[in-house]
Amino acid sequence: MRLTILYLVVILLLVPSFTSGYQSGWVEKYGDITILHLEGSYYEMGYQHGSLLKEECRENLRAFLNFSKFFGYSYDDFLRIWRVTEKYIPREYLEELHGLSDGAGVPFEEVAVGNIIAMLVHCSSFAAWGPATRDGKLYHMRSFDFPKIIRDPVTGKYLQENSVLIIRKPCNGYASLDPSFAGFVGSLGGMNEKGIAVGVISSWSHDEQYTGIPIVFRQRMVLDHAASINDALSILISNRTCGWNLIVSDGKIPIGCAVEVTANHYYIGTWNNTVESIYPFWKIDHVVRRTNIFIDPTTAATQRRRYDPRLFPVLSLFISINPLGWSMTPSSIPWIHYRALSLGIEERWSMLDLNETMNLTRELYHGEIDPFFRILVKLGFYATLHQWVACPETGDILISFATADKEAHENPVYHFNLFSML
Repeated sequence: MRLTILYLVVILLLVPSFTSGYQSGWVEKYGDITILHLEGSYYEMGYQHGSLLKEECRENLRAFLNFSKFFGYSYDDFLRIWRVTEKYIPREYLEELHGLSDGAGVPFEEVAVGNIIAMLVHCSSFAAWGPATRDGKLYHMRSFDFPKIIRDPVTGKYLQENSVLIIRKPCNGYASLDPSFAGFVGSLGGMNEKGIAVGVISSWSHDEQYTGIPIVFRQRMVLDHAASINDALSILISNRTCGWNLIVSDGKIPIGCAVEVTANHYYIGTWNNTVESIYPFWKIDHVVRRTNIFIDPTTAATQRRRYDPRLFPVLSLFISINPLGWSMTPSSIPWIHYRALSLGIEERWSMLDLNETMNLTRELYHGEIDPFFRILVKLGFYATLHQWVACPETGDILISFATADKEAHENPVYHFNLFSML
């Protein structure tokens, strides 16, 4: 079934709500979306964030800290990780965290710990350009698949109820847009004014460490400081920590790359790299895509015992056969996701644009493309907290956010333009 996307043309009424002492930030509401504008030094942007969304920041930080117990970790476990990684995080982001702490009135330690908690998440992302798209422009898709049960124990408010679209204008960096959550300084993915887009996907590995820059801050560095895809790639493969997949793209060229990183290894490749065609994976002309699984043999060897991630037999879907690193997630689950995403892309190859790419994304998560992926969705393996499709060259983005009762792929889609919002 072809889904109809609701386009809401955004006419920005820039009536600022000023912070005391730092009068460059403001908040506006459009439909169900909260838009947070930040501008100035990194401390000032943090202070604006914390003071303008004070209650939302407090609720989300409590929710993150409380939810860590679900995986058997304590506050002290994450505090130890923070103390290891703190000295690697660029000073500007430490200043931003301090600003958020001061603005929201939350102890710095709680802000820091809340910003480095890693969850067991599933995501997907792809970039398509050239003959794969209707007009040759690059389109970058990102689905942030994250538990929808993260809840503030004090107010009962869910994390996704405090979603926010952040527009940043750092005094010594590039302007950017990224969908996020109140109280979060690192980036979950987005695009900047130089036509660079990026999105991260968990890909658990046994080759991990904390003596480096956490990926959410490396992504923030990309949005703040990368003017080209080479700039972005250099940032993403430096100071590596844990296992991650990324899709990074440059709308100016255009080109998209898949990036796989662990503590000691990395892979970078575009659609025609031979790695993208190692069986049972396959290449799609002018498309790069990833789910929660490595394709490069070197990084894959740090993740799973058997390279081939498929099920033998099907019943092994429900037990930990060929688990992915420390997560114990069977490799078959992200394989089914990869296959379903790929089939959807191939069905629309040469017709992809903002509209078609968002239609594809929503139909995928409604379970309309692949029956096996539909089973995973019905079983609750995948919950979408936000989904977006961007054209980094033009600054256009379609986005939907989850609410307390509905996931992102069930909610209305809004249309924004980064350059108009600046």
